[in-house]
Amino acid sequence: MTILDGGMGRELERRGAPFRQPEWSALSLSLAPSSVRDIHLDYIKSGATVITVNSYAVTPYHLGDRFFAEGEQLIETASRLAFEAVQASKKPDSPAAVQIAGCLPPLFGSYRPDLFDAKQASAIAHPLLSAQVDYVDIWLVETQSSIVEALTWHKLITEFTATQKELAQKPIWIAFTLDDSQLDSATDDTNDTIEPDRAMSTPMLRSGEPVAEAVQAMMALNVDAVLFNCSQPEVMNSALQVAKAIIDKESHPMQLGVYANAFVSKQIHKQANAQLRQIRKDTTPEHYLMWATLWQASGANIIGGCCGIGVEHIERLAQHMADKQ
Repeated sequence: MTILDGGMGRELERRGAPFRQPEWSALSLSLAPSSVRDIHLDYIKSGATVITVNSYAVTPYHLGDRFFAEGEQLIETASRLAFEAVQASKKPDSPAAVQIAGCLPPLFGSYRPDLFDAKQASAIAHPLLSAQVDYVDIWLVETQSSIVEALTWHKLITEFTATQKELAQKPIWIAFTLDDSQLDSATDDTNDTIEPDRAMSTPMLRSGEPVAEAVQAMMALNVDAVLFNCSQPEVMNSALQVAKAIIDKESHPMQLGVYANAFVSKQIHKQANAQLRQIRKDTTPEHYLMWATLWQASGANIIGGCCGIGVEHIERLAQHMADKQ
């Protein structure tokens, strides 16, 4: 089992580090970089075997025109902080070093497939790739709301890699965010039981495209893993089951993963960067572990957390997985 880290932005906010909209987690890269490094270290200490570079909010959507002047330096800083945390965590008698996932975020805003512009994608993507490539072990394409977003990122990674022939090719993981708007009327966000069938029967991306089509498209590209992220726990299992059935039918080696968020359902479908969302009261570490155990049973072998899922959640998850070995 691969244990991902949890969210960065809300962990920064919880610790009193610089954090606000629209810069989100990018603000601390310039104002409090040690806070970012400390959180990486705490996730590693909690048992994460993969940590993610804090470059999610380093896009024009969050930074505006500052991105084109300062973006690449901020991304390099984020990459270096993750690298320093891994180096600091190494011990002579420890197992293999923690891996670093290079964060490749939605280029035109989370949950906004309507804003995606393939013609403008390369100008934003190139700094994200070039500033992370020397530090990361995996490319993690996060929170993709549509198939075309994921296809475009894969194309950009492939083209970039072709210019970096001296470097070993890195695994590509694609994470899709799911339509969880139906949960507005399906949950009160204080439920401490597991009801995986409360959500939609046909899992969809936020674009309205079926998860089945997204998985088939990623299999055609031979990506190394498909994950589902930044959606509520209730919608993840049905997506996993659909994906697992398709993968098994084709005997494909693609891995599956999940890292859910903890947002209050009444705010799920609002514009992602419009305001700071409230966090659910029922996503305790023990309750999140109940979901993670279900996801593992449904075929996930990469599990972590997204927005609002913190160090204590990952520690409980890692402890449970270690106890099962």
